[in-house]
Amino acid sequence: MRLVSGLLRVLVLGSLLVAGNLGAFAHQKKEALTEILFNSRSGNLEVMHRYLIHDAEHAVRQLVDPQADLIASEQTRETFAKYAVERFALLGDDGAPLELQYVGQEIDSAFLWVYQEMALPESLKGLGVIDNALRDIWPEQNNLVNIERNGQIQSLNFNGSTEWLSVQFEQ
Repeated sequence: MRLVSGLLRVLVLGSLLVAGNLGAFAHQKKEALTEILFNSRSGNLEVMHRYLIHDAEHAVRQLVDPQADLIASEQTRETFAKYAVERFALLGDDGAPLELQYVGQEIDSAFLWVYQEMALPESLKGLGVIDNALRDIWPEQNNLVNIERNGQIQSLNFNGSTEWLSVQFEQ
């Protein structure tokens, strides 16, 4: 009986410790995903950035307004979207930036999506990518970029001191 009582105390104490640390699971993940799609149906190169709302809100609160509310405020979402697109660039074969246009943003579940696009380039042998959103705030931020062209997917991972990366396309 004494052994059962002791085990019960350990289980209860362990449960309380875990419950007390549940807030740790709500911290920023410090991960973002960008998808770049060469869409021949629409004739556009489409860029879709996905950020966890929790991370984006922490960023806006740190950069702009400590009371910012990303979910309730369209203006706050637009502020974050502007921040994100200013820290993202695609470079063509000659190293010049491609002229992406901001399309908009939306909330979908736990994510804030930011959209950009441009007409498909005539010819592109490779693509340079700069993705520094949130990385200027948190050095441990990890931004994954997936590039899909002609059914092939290539991935770039921005972490640490990585400033830009590139891919080459099969001709």
